[in-house]
Amino acid sequence: MTLARQPDHPVHPMFTERWSPRAFTGEAMPRDTLMTIFEAARWAPSSMNSQPWRFVYGLAGTPGFDALFNSLVPGNQAWAGRASVLLAVISATQWVPPGKDQPQPAGTHALDTGAAWYSLSLQAQLLGWHVHGMAGFNAATLRAALGVPDDHAVHAVAAIGRRGDPSQLPEPLQAREAPNGRKPLSATVAEGRFSFGG
Repeated sequence: MTLARQPDHPVHPMFTERWSPRAFTGEAMPRDTLMTIFEAARWAPSSMNSQPWRFVYGLAGTPGFDALFNSLVPGNQAWAGRASVLLAVISATQWVPPGKDQPQPAGTHALDTGAAWYSLSLQAQLLGWHVHGMAGFNAATLRAALGVPDDHAVHAVAAIGRRGDPSQLPEPLQAREAPNGRKPLSATVAEGRFSFGG
C-alpha cells in the first residue's frame, strides 16, 4: 500500500509513515524486539529526568494480554485480539524531587509519558511493526486487573502488531484502514498569542 500522506513542510518520512492500523497478523513478537521498543521510550525527555511513564504489557496468549483485552470496549475488542502485544500506558502522578524527602505532584507526568509513548511508537514503526493507541477501555476494570496504585494515572491501552489483511476487520472498519491526514499548522500553532478559532 502506498501511503498518501504529504507534509506541508519537509519532515523525516518516519513521521508521515507512522500510522495506526487495526488489522494485524497475530504473529508472535520476539521479546527482544519488544524490549528494543521499550528502550526507545526509556530515552524520552522528561522534566528533571523524573521518567514518570510506566508500561504494563501482555504478550498474545498470556493472562496479561487477556487482562488488557478484557478492559477494552467491544469496538476495540473486535480487532485488538489479533495484536501481538497489548500494553497499558500509565504515569506516576507524584514524585520525590532531588533534595526532597516527600512526594510532590508531578505536573508534567502526562506530557512526559506522551513523549515516551510516541518514542516507542516510532521505534516500532522503524522495526516494521505498528502501534495503535486506544482511549476506548474501562479504566476501573484495567486498574483493578493490573493492580495500578491510586497515585498513578491510566492513560491508554495500545496494541502492537504487524500489519495484516484489512479484510479480516469488521466491515465498517475496513474502509478506515488507511493513514489519515492532519489539520493545517494554522489550526494548532500560533505566534505570540492564543489565536485559534472556536
